[in-house]
Amino acid sequence: MPAFDYAIIIPAYNEAEELPATLAAVLKAMGQQKLRGECVVVDNNSNDATTEIALSAGADRVVFEPINQIARARNAGAKSTEARWLIFIDADTRIQPGLLSSTLQQLSAKSAGGGSLMLFEGTASCVGHCGIHIWNKISQLSKTAAGGYLYCRKDAFDAIGGFDEKLYASEEIRFSRLLRKWAKQNDCSVNILTDFPAQTSTRKLAWYSGGQILAWVAFMMLVPFAVYSRGLCSFWYKRPKPSSIQELKRP
Repeated sequence: MPAFDYAIIIPAYNEAEELPATLAAVLKAMGQQKLRGECVVVDNNSNDATTEIALSAGADRVVFEPINQIARARNAGAKSTEARWLIFIDADTRIQPGLLSSTLQQLSAKSAGGGSLMLFEGTASCVGHCGIHIWNKISQLSKTAAGGYLYCRKDAFDAIGGFDEKLYASEEIRFSRLLRKWAKQNDCSVNILTDFPAQTSTRKLAWYSGGQILAWVAFMMLVPFAVYSRGLCSFWYKRPKPSSIQELKRP
């Protein structure tokens, strides 16, 4: 019998700033559950204090993944645990106890997995509000989980083969499609939870203008093979330099 019923896996690349708030929310949610869980942070080759901060903020374990790629980081976390159920949360995503409770209830029943509606934490731009509203509609209609919060059974994860490591973006879209297929074959459901939306930070809305974000979305729609190139997915992997971020934060 596995030592844990579920594992919360948090991929983290240079996330020393975001991890304390994320882990505080995770630990609070875990503390209100009867089932046994563990929290695993995957240090995706960070060059800041991600590992030290993760351990000091309450993570049960830190796993190291040397290749900077979100799919590999998630897979590394999944391979490191024997828990029956997997819950993937981004390092800048905060959850409520109710969301974790609903997730575990679904997995205890006949759910293969799913995701959650997403909201922005704090003030968001018009582009941000419109974008997340559209995404939530698509997510509900297609039963596609956002990368910020995705959960599944471990046997389903293994059967699917985890996240596709050829992809540098949209790996959660492909995973959700394969999860729906697996669920249908195994008489299970896929669910997008609506009662306690996960909250994601607005940092990309601060780093990039509305025009830049819309241009990136248009590019990805017009050039779908870009997801196979880390360079073409720089929106997700390249961050402004600290000095540039400070400039953006000035009133």
